[in-house]
Amino acid sequence: MKRLTAVAALLLASVDAIAEESPYVTIRALSMEVANKAALAAARDCSKKGYQVAVAVTDRYGNLVAFVRSPLSGKHTIKGAKNKAWTAATLQGSTEELGPRLPHLRGSQNFSLIGGGIAIRTGGVMYGAIGVAGAPGKKSPGDVDDACAKAGLAAIQDELEFAQ
Repeated sequence: MKRLTAVAALLLASVDAIAEESPYVTIRALSMEVANKAALAAARDCSKKGYQVAVAVTDRYGNLVAFVRSPLSGKHTIKGAKNKAWTAATLQGSTEELGPRLPHLRGSQNFSLIGGGIAIRTGGVMYGAIGVAGAPGKKSPGDVDDACAKAGLAAIQDELEFAQ
């Protein structure tokens, strides 16, 4: 009888815990102003270095939030920037770091595993990603794109940290 009472009490406690759970989850998302600020900062950083690029900023799911492109950048940079941002967002990391670890994904649709895509993450919160395409690599493919993406992230980092 004691076991039955203990099991019943345990079940009731579990039901109460489930009933108290919220029916929705709360997420933090980049505003279009912050996303555009990051995109412009990345593009300007590359422009100062003499490169004409495209920059895409996505939400945490890889959906496009902001996009800027130098009118002098190549047509291929549009898809390249979007794919780098999408890859960084969906894999929640840096395309430069993920590339060597995920060679089986090379050539997969929408994946770009060369430098230029970085996750936008602050204080344990995944906000999205930024992708830059168009600058030639110096030491490795995408290394200059990656540096420009980091400049875009740096432009909004304080804003995201103080929003915590």
